[in-house]
Amino acid sequence: QLVESGGGLVQAGGFLRLSCEASGRTLSSYVMGWFRQAPGKERELLTAITWSGGSTAYADSVKGRFTISINNAKNTVYLQMNNLKPEDMGVYYCAADRARNIRYLADEYDYWGQGTQVTVSS
Repeated sequence: QLVESGGGLVQAGGFLRLSCEASGRTLSSYVMGWFRQAPGKERELLTAITWSGGSTAYADSVKGRFTISINNAKNTVYLQMNNLKPEDMGVYYCAADRARNIRYLADEYDYWGQGTQVTVSS
């Protein structure tokens, strides 16, 4: 089970930190990703990380502003989001993929959290 937290309302230029706690299973061999789904749009991968933390990937739209990280001891993945923009608004999902390498399509991920809303006011 994946449980996200940390969403909310923030002004443009502000920051939020999302957390995704994995429970019920060990995800040490999984790739963890953060997706965003904006109204009327498909779910898109923003960033992903291998559980070892050795490999990361970022969408161009968030590169330099968002940072993904893992706390293995807490079985938790984080998404630090800085300099938020109105176009960052949407529902943010944490997901786990059993593949060993980072993949980019939502259909390839096996487990999903319930999502957390991020709203950015201009």
